[in-house]
Amino acid sequence: MEAAWEFLQQMLQNPALFITVLLTLAVILVNGWTDAPNAIATCISTKSMSPRAAIIMAAIFNFLGILVMTLVNKTVAETIYHMVDFGDNAHEAIVALCAAMVAIVAWATAAWKFGIPTSESHALIAGISGAAIAMHGGLEGINGAEWVKVLYGLALSTFLGFIMGWLTVALTEFACKRLNRQKTLTPFRNAQVAGAAAMAFMHGAQDGQKFMGVFLLGAALASGNAAQSSFEIPMWLILLCSAVMGLGTSIGGYRIIKAVGMDMVKLEKYQGFAADAAGALCLLLSSLFGVPVSTTHTKTAAIMGVGAHKRVRSVNWSIVREMVLTWVLTFPGCGLIGFLMARIFIAIF
Repeated sequence: MEAAWEFLQQMLQNPALFITVLLTLAVILVNGWTDAPNAIATCISTKSMSPRAAIIMAAIFNFLGILVMTLVNKTVAETIYHMVDFGDNAHEAIVALCAAMVAIVAWATAAWKFGIPTSESHALIAGISGAAIAMHGGLEGINGAEWVKVLYGLALSTFLGFIMGWLTVALTEFACKRLNRQKTLTPFRNAQVAGAAAMAFMHGAQDGQKFMGVFLLGAALASGNAAQSSFEIPMWLILLCSAVMGLGTSIGGYRIIKAVGMDMVKLEKYQGFAADAAGALCLLLSSLFGVPVSTTHTKTAAIMGVGAHKRVRSVNWSIVREMVLTWVLTFPGCGLIGFLMARIFIAIF
């Protein structure tokens, strides 16, 4: 509690840090609101759970995912923390970080408005990178080694998610080919509930750590310790991020649930289980190796893999193209907003 009190005092003494913290909490809330529904979309679309029950479950397991994974492995938070260098001017650095948070909130809210499951993870990375470029007037503030992990994560979440979705549903069909389909409905309904819970848990484990990295970066910049290379994540911060993401998830994102779970491909219960299992496994592997990936990419790719195994034409590729276009635009779009916001904020403040 003493550490939390010290951080609160630091916030009150530094308006830029105070605004950054509020905006970071807003991004976490929006992430739970717009990103977490991907974890439970298939569970709802196959009628394994009601929307209300699934959202409550997702809120709980998002909370647990942040809490447990951060205590076990904090490498994702470290990757985000070391991704950019905001320079030696502590005041301008915290103002630039504040501008990056504004860009992320604006981008994520616009994506939610149109019901498109964009990635707050990539928006976060793009926003802080754009702000760092604005600070330095070039790429000097970008840590290439950490950005390579982002590119690995992009490939991992997209291609591995698709392949594992295809393989998981193929193995499931092979293992159950001699069983009466009607008798498997209840077991697969229960398995899909467990799979959706695992997806929600891993969503919290991945995305919660990313935003805690931003919190700690803001605290370091506000203290003039921009060169700080190691850190400990305090329990109060874990609980705060967990609670806010859980609250955002409880608000729900029915339009995104519809886009991912219903419009893109029609799934049966065993296929929904396969998509959830594949997505959760991909997220677990990436979290253990400290690779920041997009839960949206991972789950959507897994659903596409499952649908493609059934029949390539069963996937609504127009919905997929719309999502991919949004993903492609996130890096330059949110990065540009972060760059412009940082230039404006530095000039004003």
